[in-house]
Amino acid sequence: MGGSMGGSGIVNIFSNDETASKQARKRLKAKLEAAGFSVPADFDPAAELIVCVGGDGSLLNTLALLGFPEIPIIGVNTGHLGFFQELRPGDMDEFIFRYKEGQYLIQSLKTVSGEIVRDEGEPSFVKGLNEIVIRGARSTVARLNIFMGDSFIETFRGDGILVSTPAGSTAYNYALGGSIVDPRLDLIQVTPMAPVNNSAYRSFASSVLLPPHMSLNVLPEYGREKNMLIVADGVEHNYSGVRRIHIELSENTVKLLRFANYDFWNKVKEKLL
Repeated sequence: MGGSMGGSGIVNIFSNDETASKQARKRLKAKLEAAGFSVPADFDPAAELIVCVGGDGSLLNTLALLGFPEIPIIGVNTGHLGFFQELRPGDMDEFIFRYKEGQYLIQSLKTVSGEIVRDEGEPSFVKGLNEIVIRGARSTVARLNIFMGDSFIETFRGDGILVSTPAGSTAYNYALGGSIVDPRLDLIQVTPMAPVNNSAYRSFASSVLLPPHMSLNVLPEYGREKNMLIVADGVEHNYSGVRRIHIELSENTVKLLRFANYDFWNKVKEKLL
């Protein structure tokens, strides 16, 4: 959808620690302030926009650090791939002009959330814009009883499984052989990681697409190792005594600011194909 006129409000800027990113942040801060915006030193929840300077990882880390805020966010790419990023460091003046004129779109992207239920203690929760990965805590074969909705599917054996959003379909999921999904679709994708298939065991070997209302439940089977590794957008969480992992699409959305000429498939062609 189209944007409204950008006002002379508050803009939060975050960057990674790379020299190029810090320099770009400094230049952007000066340009925004000259255009009438306020750029606080620390995160201000009343801001109308967040700008993240860095690569895809920096944007994901910023979202997680801030708790996936409802404030629109745009990325300035000083990294490598830059799939989420809309801007390059040389685009700052054009960005500020187009933002103030309301010449942008908001792309709403669903997140995926996971609830981890253990033998002891309260449940833990993780969230990701790209994906949640479930695997054994050490480099051993994971044995996972997989339920899609209320239906038992199989006891999976392999490195683990990855559950991605459409936004994350072009990330780790794609490297594992999963399908590229248009982010306008509402679904989750379950992709196996090095599944074991031999005369003794059979595990699903291709990705599976689930509708938005269907959840995934994973009940680990343990040998001597009773720890699980849950990775949300690259951030690792180790848990012991995990009984069940419940994963579903979250109602929490990330609002990416895009310019009017943004096209997902052009981005795929440019970055991946």
